[in-house]
Order: sequence, then C-alpha cells, then structure tokens
Amino acid sequence: MTKKILYIDMDNVLVDFKSGIDRLTAVELEICGGKDFDEVPGIFARMDPMPGAIESLRELHACGKYDMYLLSTAPWNNPSAWHDKIVWVQKHFGTEEKSLFHKRLILSHHKNLNRGDYLVDDREARGAKDFVGKHIHFGQAEFPDWESVANYLLAQVD
Repeated sequence: MTKKILYIDMDNVLVDFKSGIDRLTAVELEICGGKDFDEVPGIFARMDPMPGAIESLRELHACGKYDMYLLSTAPWNNPSAWHDKIVWVQKHFGTEEKSLFHKRLILSHHKNLNRGDYLVDDREARGAKDFVGKHIHFGQAEFPDWESVANYLLAQVD
C-alpha cells in the first residue's frame, strides 16, 4: 500500500510564531520597528509548538498511512532562520535517524513545486494556493486547530 504524502507548514501551523514575538527583547522590538518579526535573528529558535500539534503528528505517524514532511519557508534576509528551523525540529522531534522528521524538512518559497496529497498551511502564499492536492487551510473555520486536522486526516485513511 502506498502512503499518502502529507506536508506540514511550520509558522503558525506547527510552530506558534507569536510565542517567539513575545520573547523578543525591547531592543529587538525597537530594531524591527514592530514589524518584519521574521527578520529578527534567532526568533525561530524561541517559538513554542502550536497546541496539540506534536501529539497530532505523532498520532498521524502512528496510523502508518502518511509519509510526512515539513514544508516551510524561511525569510530570505534572515539566514539564522534557516538554521533555527532545523534546530527547532531537532529539539521537538529528536536528532536520531528514526526520529519523525529526520531529513524531512524542506525549505522552499515555492510550495506548489512539491508533489503530494495534502498540505497543512495557514496561508495561500508561497505556492500553497497552487499546491496540487488538498490544501488543509489551518486556522480557518473548517480546520481551526490540530484536533480538527488530525480527525480529518485520520478519517481519510482506509
């Protein structure tokens, strides 16, 4: 049996971006001028997981029906973000070869170039709206949280 390919965005889907903003110092807030938070070096390493995200992904992995990858975008003008995202994944999922997302982090500004069955993303930008497959629009009425996403995806398996 072929597994369905499932991509998961990081920012505001797997990772609570606001939690990183809340940890910025007064100096960092002044430098970024209250905008372009994703340009602040180190911000991506300070973020918490979204409620229920890690548990839901472990449950989806355990069902054995999904080949899962993280598909995220990193700001072009913040090189630390590229590093911080992998550090975040390793912190929350482990560094071992058998860890859930070992070598399964894809950083791209063109998500539509990836082939798959499902993309969980909170936005339509960066190619998400043109993704060939089902865009599970996280944070919207049909999929407001991880419980609703996991229930939907678990119902799709045979």
